[in-house]
Amino acid sequence: MDDLEVLDTRSSQPLKASLLFISVFIIAACGLVYELVAGTLASYLLGDSVMQFSTVIGVYLSAMGLGSYLSKHIHKGLARRFVDLELAVALVGGFSAPILFLSFARTHAFRPSLYGIVVAIGVLVGLEIPLLMRILRHQVRFKDLIAQVLTLDYIGALAASLLFPLLLMPKLGLVRTSLAFGMLNAIVGLWSTYLLQSQIGPTFGLRLRSAVVLVFLAAGVIGANRFTLAAEEEIFTDEIVYAKDSPYQRIVLTRGRGSFQLFLNGNLQFSSADEYRYHEALVHPAFAVKPHAQRVLVCGGGDGLAVREILKHPEVKEVVLVDLDPLVTELATKMPLLRELNGGSLLDPRVKVINADAMVWIAERKGEPPFDIAIVDFPDPNTYAVGKLFTTRFYKLLKRQLAPDGVASIQCTSPLMARKSFWCIDATVEAAGFQARPYHLAVPSFSVWGFVLASPAPFDIPRHTLPNLRHLSDESMASMFVFPKDMDRVPVEVNRLDNQVLVHLYAEEWNRWS
Repeated sequence: MDDLEVLDTRSSQPLKASLLFISVFIIAACGLVYELVAGTLASYLLGDSVMQFSTVIGVYLSAMGLGSYLSKHIHKGLARRFVDLELAVALVGGFSAPILFLSFARTHAFRPSLYGIVVAIGVLVGLEIPLLMRILRHQVRFKDLIAQVLTLDYIGALAASLLFPLLLMPKLGLVRTSLAFGMLNAIVGLWSTYLLQSQIGPTFGLRLRSAVVLVFLAAGVIGANRFTLAAEEEIFTDEIVYAKDSPYQRIVLTRGRGSFQLFLNGNLQFSSADEYRYHEALVHPAFAVKPHAQRVLVCGGGDGLAVREILKHPEVKEVVLVDLDPLVTELATKMPLLRELNGGSLLDPRVKVINADAMVWIAERKGEPPFDIAIVDFPDPNTYAVGKLFTTRFYKLLKRQLAPDGVASIQCTSPLMARKSFWCIDATVEAAGFQARPYHLAVPSFSVWGFVLASPAPFDIPRHTLPNLRHLSDESMASMFVFPKDMDRVPVEVNRLDNQVLVHLYAEEWNRWS
C-alpha cells in the first residue's frame, strides 16, 4: 500500500476514525510520561533538577523533530508501520526506567545511556503523529484533522503532566510507571490492527508480536518492585530495608553492621551511628544563646531527630515541625527503627507536625506569636527547589517569625568539602538582616559539617550547654566556632531567589569529590 491509499467508505469508518483520534491522546500522554520519567530519574541520580529536565526536554524535543522529518521517507504500508512503531515505543519507553537504573548501578555510562534512550524515544514519538495523520488524511478534512490531532495531542500531554506527580509517582513509582505506559502503547498497537485491518492486510503476525510485547511488559510491571530493589542494592552498599517513592522524593533506608542510614533521592541524610553529633550541634547552641525558649519552629527535620534534641530542654512548651513530605513524618512515627532512634519525639503532645512547603507556610503565617528558636534542617541545596530555602527571601521571611531576640540554627553543608557554598549561606543569612555566627564539627558519615547561628539581635558565642550529651560539652562548644585556614571565610556572592548562585557553587564543589 502507498501513501495515496484511503480508508473504505463503510459506515463504520467514522467510528474507527474517532477511535484512532483517541490513540493520539494516549500516545501523547505516553510520550510525555517517558520524558518525565527520564528527567525525574536523572534528577534523582545526578541532582540539579533544572539542568537534568532542561537537557532531557531539549534533547527529547529535538529528537521528536528528527522523527517527524524522517517520517517523510516512509512511503508504503503506513498502517503496518504505525503498529510496528507503537510496539517499538512500548519496548523502548516502557523499559527506559529499568535500563537507566541498571546503567547507573552497573556501568559508568549513565549519561550516554540516558540521552541515547531519550533520543530513541523522541525519534519514535516524533514519527507517530505524522504517520497517523497521513493514515487519516483522506478520512477527515485537512483543517479538521490538524485541529483534532493537535488538540488531543496537547490534552494528552496535560493529562500526563497532572497524573505523573499526583498519582503515578506516589502510587506506581518510576519503574512501574514507564512499564505501565509501555503497555498502553502496545495496546494502541494491538487495537490499531483491528481499526486499520483493511489497510494492513494479514494481521496475525502483528497481533502475535503485540501480545508478546504486552506479556513482556506486564511481567515487568509485576516484578517492578523486585527489580528496583535489586538495582538499588547495586547502588547502596548496605542491605535495603525500606524503599518507596513519595510525590516528592525516593526514600530508602539501608542497614549495615550496627547502624542504619536514610537516603533521600540517593543522598545520605543521616547514619544512626553518628547522627547524634550532627543533631546536638544543630540544636543545642541555639538553646545556649536563648536557654529559656518555649516556642520552637523546626523547618525540615521530618525524621524527628532534631525534635528529640529540642525536647531535652524542659522549658519547651511547643514545637511546630514543618516538613514537606508526609511519608517521611509518617515513617518517623510508625517505623520502629526510626521511632526508636528519635525517641518517639513526633508523638509528644507538645509537637505539632505540619506537612507543607516551609517557605510558603512561613510566608502565609501572620498574626501568630513569634518563635523563640528556629531550627532549619533542610537537605543540601543541590536543586533549585531546595536552593530557594537558602535565599535572602527565605531568611527574611524566617526573621519575621522570630522574637526580636530569637535565634535560628541553620545547617549549611560542609565548609571543608564545599567551602564557597558554606560561606555563601553565611553571607546570605547576614544579607537578610541577621547577626551570624558560623560554626562546624566533624560528623564521620559526612566529613566536617557546618552550621550558622543567627539572630536579629547581637549575641555572643555560646559557652555552655546541657550536661550529659553524647558529644557536645562546654569545652567543645567554643571550639566549634574557630575555623582553620582551609575552611576559613572566602569572598562569595549572596544567594538570592532570582539567581540561586548557591546551587551552581554547590554542584561545582561537590562534583569534585564524586
